[in-house]
Amino acid sequence: MKFGVQTLFGGPVASRPEFIIETGKAIEERGFSHLWAAEHVVNFQQYSSAYPYSDDGVPPFGADTGIIEPFTVLTFLAAHTSKLKLGTGISILPQRNPVYFAKQAADVDVLSNGRLVVGIGTGWSAEEFGALNVPFEHRGSRTRDYLHVVRSLWCDDVSSFNGEFYQLPECVQSPKPVQTPHPPLFFGGESNPALRRVAEFGQGWMGYRLTPESLPERLEKLVTMLSDYDRSLDDIEIAVSPYDAHCDLDTVKRFADLGVAQLIVVGFADSLDEMHQLLDSLAESLVVPGAAI
Repeated sequence: MKFGVQTLFGGPVASRPEFIIETGKAIEERGFSHLWAAEHVVNFQQYSSAYPYSDDGVPPFGADTGIIEPFTVLTFLAAHTSKLKLGTGISILPQRNPVYFAKQAADVDVLSNGRLVVGIGTGWSAEEFGALNVPFEHRGSRTRDYLHVVRSLWCDDVSSFNGEFYQLPECVQSPKPVQTPHPPLFFGGESNPALRRVAEFGQGWMGYRLTPESLPERLEKLVTMLSDYDRSLDDIEIAVSPYDAHCDLDTVKRFADLGVAQLIVVGFADSLDEMHQLLDSLAESLVVPGAAI
């Protein structure tokens, strides 16, 4: 089993580069395989949109929790780590320009010597889309067009795409990513449309707030969708986060028995000492004994 850490580099620590540097180093030194950096370009004092991973629909961060943009912070961390996989966890593709998205991702992959993992979601906050002057509606279909654009820019010598939501004229983007054919695409989300994106485009799936009891039904659905594209679970890395649910070594074993390759723990802290204590505890209780599972 591999273990990743999902964090957001927001709040007071976002303005302290030394915190970010030392957190990245500490995650790598303690044997975690991935660091996943969250994205929200703006926050709001009140939401009409429901946050999908809390019982009351309220996000666990305040309006003043400014989060450093993920490609930016991963570029910064690439210079201070050497083995750690650097993931967007997740980046909200349909609210971005896909050409710039492809460019930023490829450049991070180059600067990290092929350590980028591109986690993608379609977003939950209509307010955030509104602030960007991007339609919230049809964001799933727009994501599909954008993915074709991004893959063409990564893989084709001369790129182009003509879709309903994006038209890319013939153009050339370089440098290409180090990883071939491109950095792995992990899709976040547990809905049927999210699993469909995994089946059609993905090299990985990030399931959030899942347990060994709730995961099998989603895996069964994913297997069915993968078969529509002549693919199987062997083509996909399954990464799950129990989020706020209790997780011990027995939980890790049960996830492993279901085919989970990476367990993502949540790592939020207000100080470096607090982060070190959290990472030390997770390494002792999960990472070191779980590496053999």
